Amino acid sequence: MSEYKQSPANCPEANRQADLPLPLEPVYAPDPATASDVAAAQNSVPEASNQQALELLYRDQHLVVINKPSGLLVHRSPIDRHETRFALQLVRDQIGQYVYPVHRLDKPTSGALIFALDRDSARQLSASFANAAIRKRYLAVVRGYAPQQCLIDHPLSQQFDKMTTTAANKPPQQATTALQRLATVELPHSVDRYPHSRYSLVQLQPTTGRKHQLRRHLKHIAHPIIGDAKHGKGLHNRFFQQHYNCQRLLLACTELQFTHPVSGQPLTVTAGLDSSFSRIISAFGWQSVVADIMPAAKPVC
Repeated sequence: MSEYKQSPANCPEANRQADLPLPLEPVYAPDPATASDVAAAQNSVPEASNQQALELLYRDQHLVVINKPSGLLVHRSPIDRHETRFALQLVRDQIGQYVYPVHRLDKPTSGALIFALDRDSARQLSASFANAAIRKRYLAVVRGYAPQQCLIDHPLSQQFDKMTTTAANKPPQQATTALQRLATVELPHSVDRYPHSRYSLVQLQPTTGRKHQLRRHLKHIAHPIIGDAKHGKGLHNRFFQQHYNCQRLLLACTELQFTHPVSGQPLTVTAGLDSSFSRIISAFGWQSVVADIMPAAKPVC
């Protein structure tokens, strides 16, 4: 497996080596839930809701896993004060009991998201994220022909928003992401400076959990994720909006592997793709590739 350091030239577009299976690596929580998050969940009072039900991928008396839609915040945030819908409240209302966040997905990212249903499970699951004991797989559509496989090893500086008071002079943090290219397509459209446009379907396994790690790493290797308004390319984002009615970031957490906090049994939860993402998969003829790596999920009623 090739390894990136500081330049995308270390992993060329046309890598001719045979595809090899990615090793299953542990993943740190992208943004571990804080004590205040748990307190907010505990002190919230369930209310009736007429919103469309979220897809439940797994549920027992200790935890629930949902398929978070793109565009939905996990919980309230002072940065997005205008938002009125949050995964935490929607799940709480849907199942009729308190839920505790143990990790997060970025607002534009869809996919598998775990909530604990009691304090002890919340503590154990949060510790599993912190101790790199939970494994994740993502699917993304990126610009260009991505390398067949590589390890992106590129430290990332901490990103701070306007609500953060912590000093921003800390050194970059280690960040690594394993990438495997699953499929490619070349379209007869001149989106940028080339007569044709190329795109890749990639599988990503982050082995660390920095803020916006996958989006920043794919930008670093010059294969930004389609739909990424901050780290991507506007020309390609608009092309997907106009030709495929795709208004979202094409990044989804499609699989979680972890140990049950009470039974100790291994669990694998798979999250399917939404209609917008699936429309791209169909348009590019990638259905069989996705079917091979994503067995049909059976939602929990």
